[in-house]
Amino acid sequence: MSQKYFKLTAEYTSPTNEPFSVAARIPSAPSSSVADKTTYLATLSIAIGGTQDSINEVLTQRMDEDKVRDGAAKPAVDEDKEEENYGEEVQDED
Repeated sequence: MSQKYFKLTAEYTSPTNEPFSVAARIPSAPSSSVADKTTYLATLSIAIGGTQDSINEVLTQRMDEDKVRDGAAKPAVDEDKEEENYGEEVQDED
């Protein structure tokens, strides 16, 4: 008897980025025994975690690209001055 597989797929779409998808093949339980079902569910759980990690990796990369792109359009911020004045109302000294 040949092994059957299920496909776990996650698709992401955004109005500002290219869509992407992540897929994993998961072997079905060879029988309806509790042990085989338990193994299948453990495999499914691992696949879901891996899928989530892959999605997070792509989205983090895209966020970093967006920050670089957006940062090029904005004037530089004086981080030290911002930290020094955090929580206080400060008048510009221009």
